Amino acid sequence: MRRIGLALAAFALGATALSGCGGDDGATDLVSKAKDEKKIKVGIKFDQTAIGVKKPDGSVEGFDVDVAKYVAGKLGVPESGIEWVETISANREPFLMQGQVDMVVATYSILPERKEKVTFAGPYVIAHQDIMVRGDDTSITKVEDLKGKRICQASGSNSYKRITDPPPNGKEIDAELVPAGSYSECITKLTGGTLDAVTTDDFILAGFASQGGSFKILGSPFTDEKYGIGIKKGDVASCEAINTAVGEMYSDGTAAELLKKWFGSAEGLELPTAVPPAEGCS
Repeated sequence: MRRIGLALAAFALGATALSGCGGDDGATDLVSKAKDEKKIKVGIKFDQTAIGVKKPDGSVEGFDVDVAKYVAGKLGVPESGIEWVETISANREPFLMQGQVDMVVATYSILPERKEKVTFAGPYVIAHQDIMVRGDDTSITKVEDLKGKRICQASGSNSYKRITDPPPNGKEIDAELVPAGSYSECITKLTGGTLDAVTTDDFILAGFASQGGSFKILGSPFTDEKYGIGIKKGDVASCEAINTAVGEMYSDGTAAELLKKWFGSAEGLELPTAVPPAEGCS
């Protein structure tokens, strides 16, 4: 009997310890967390002008930043409750899978291989891949001219594959790939002459071009890039709530205002007016 009593006591103590250690993990879905905690961690780019930039004073600004603020507000999180986390192309999926961010709004194109790891809401806008070269370069006027040219291979981005991969996904152009850690590094290399061209989404290129310097965008888009909002895989309810918020962002005129605010001065860039069809939550 004494042994049984000791065993029961040990079991009770272990259960208590486990309960105290694990605690209440809180809400597992984004909508519930936003409602209960009024806080959210959002992954954005810190180095893409007009998209997502961290300023010297520590604040952030850009189109993706404003979209994230709008969506968070619709979920019940005030701007003061948003923690901004730098998220580069290479770590967007890992950050979501590991819980380092709750939501990623970072020029995040919706792709089948990414859908295997995260759930996408949106798209909230559709960009188009284009090409940017130095202002004095007359040798590149169309995508076919990239043959034998040095183009940037930004870590975590698939844009270069649209050039080098075979059809139907790429153009199968024999270009030389020059690695870079981010698109801001691509621009530095383009300025320094170690690259001939940077090819990625027109909104990203327009942001960098607005910084100054001698660049020109060819204005010959050749893909559709559906920018989605990434969240934890399987969080369908939150995905649907975000899709509703994106629809409201267009219907109340906010989307048009934000697009004009950040990209209205970009020459040759056609701004969308209607909400893009949702991809569906899965």
